[in-house]
Amino acid sequence: MKQAYLEHANITVSDLDRAVRFIQTAIPHWKIRGRGKMDWFGAEIDWLHIGDDFAYIALQSGGVGEAPGWKTHLVGVKHLGFAVPSLKDTMQNLENAGFMLDHAGGSDTHRDSAYFMLGEDIQFEFVEYSSELPAQRNGYTSSVADAMGVS
Repeated sequence: MKQAYLEHANITVSDLDRAVRFIQTAIPHWKIRGRGKMDWFGAEIDWLHIGDDFAYIALQSGGVGEAPGWKTHLVGVKHLGFAVPSLKDTMQNLENAGFMLDHAGGSDTHRDSAYFMLGEDIQFEFVEYSSELPAQRNGYTSSVADAMGVS
């Protein structure tokens, strides 16, 4: 029987071109699947879907105001997490493209992660796993706050 999975997330951003450059730098095999313009409740916006054949992010322009910071208690998405084959390479590619590390993530025997901000819009976590075994990949030996260095 087919299992449910996350197909896409829809995010409004303030700078669509920057968002595309960020995502394609971090995940080079993702391509723009489709794009267009539409009326979004009285304002024309650009939209696009960026991803692969199985998952994507729906991005739309026209974002105004400030997104809630990841350190706040406000309701909203804190970050999107992506598993990558090489955290070191992903970080280097992002930094070479002008995107700076926000903070190191948790480090465990079988995973390492790092967080980058897409401007002020949204935070992305990139995770490298060194095991294919679910019990090792999904081990929770320390609290999230300890892993992030947050007290």
